[in-house]
Amino acid sequence: MSSTAARPRHIVLGITGGVAAYKAAELVRLLVTDAFTVQVVMTEAAARFVTPATFQALSGRPVFVDLWDPRVANGMAHIDLSREAAAILVAPASANFMAKLAHGNADDLLSTLCLARDCPLLIAPAMNRQMWENAATQRNVAQLIEDGVTLLGPDAGDQACGEVGMGRMLEAEALHRALVAFFQPKVLAGKRVLLTAGPTQEAIDPVRVLTNLSSGKMGYALAQACTEAGADVTLVSGPTALAAPAGVVREDVSSAAQMLAAVERALPGTDVFIGVAAVADYTVANPSATKHKKGDTPLDIRFAPTVDILARVAAMPNRPFCVGFAAESDHVVENAEAKRKRKNVPLLIANRAQDALGSDFNAVTMIDDAGQHPIPAAPKLEVARKIVAHIATMLRQQNG
Repeated sequence: MSSTAARPRHIVLGITGGVAAYKAAELVRLLVTDAFTVQVVMTEAAARFVTPATFQALSGRPVFVDLWDPRVANGMAHIDLSREAAAILVAPASANFMAKLAHGNADDLLSTLCLARDCPLLIAPAMNRQMWENAATQRNVAQLIEDGVTLLGPDAGDQACGEVGMGRMLEAEALHRALVAFFQPKVLAGKRVLLTAGPTQEAIDPVRVLTNLSSGKMGYALAQACTEAGADVTLVSGPTALAAPAGVVREDVSSAAQMLAAVERALPGTDVFIGVAAVADYTVANPSATKHKKGDTPLDIRFAPTVDILARVAAMPNRPFCVGFAAESDHVVENAEAKRKRKNVPLLIANRAQDALGSDFNAVTMIDDAGQHPIPAAPKLEVARKIVAHIATMLRQQNG
């Protein structure tokens, strides 16, 4: 569902009764800071946990609780409040409220608003672990998903009741990210994307490796941007401290050889291959089975070239759409263009290695047959979304 009159950054935030209602206050703050307008609608039970005055102060808008609120001129708050919204998010959504939604019950403002909406509905469940696992709740969850409601969470962990398990509401930061992701254009819907990210580690001996300074942040940002765009995403990752983006299937590897094998296993059916990983150009040809002991004589280590994963994939007869990355220290665009032609890939992303490695920001130049397309310095996820949009445009052009 969508309303033609909806404002793209206007959200109705529904709050039901539960301890997790305190997290909704931080969520409102994050959304307002990110230039969303937030209209809060609370149940009477929610107002027992956090007062409407708190949310009015944070949102800068009056809070609605009563189905018969006289502040709406026509007396139809349950209709009017949803018509200007891009989406309704209920966070927290209690077990009782989820049951109402699943069965079409409407006995207060928020439940009536959700039933009468003409925009997407997202819910963030929050309840005791036994309530979440109860067969009735799981039947309601299945019905809501079938009805097109988007579930965000829940998470597992410590609960207010003192128990530990599934049922915690996602943290405000995670809900904010999920909501922003929800509104990204689904330009890769139906596509399968395979990415590599992070460094590789080439063993010298059982405790030492040859590696590089790649953090994996750009690759992980691209994995997130691709899944936001509706793609089915597989991420083959070298060693990093990063968590896989929600919805992304990750396979962990260490060496260049392991990365190549994982890519070849995952490649069938892939529409887009994006080689972001900083794969070692050389591996140790004579790794020791035992730890090298420190001595006074030089250590003799021989190196052998690794297989170029991007070039291998790009040379396949039924290759996917291939995107490469080039982290250069000098003559960035010239070296990257030469690499693109040498490896025969339609799109290559170039950046200065010393500016990007380990940073949360990046500035890149996209290079294709049409020329150069610079993206100014920005957070890596923002850069990744622009790269994904360009990939989608090229795919449309390629497919006529």
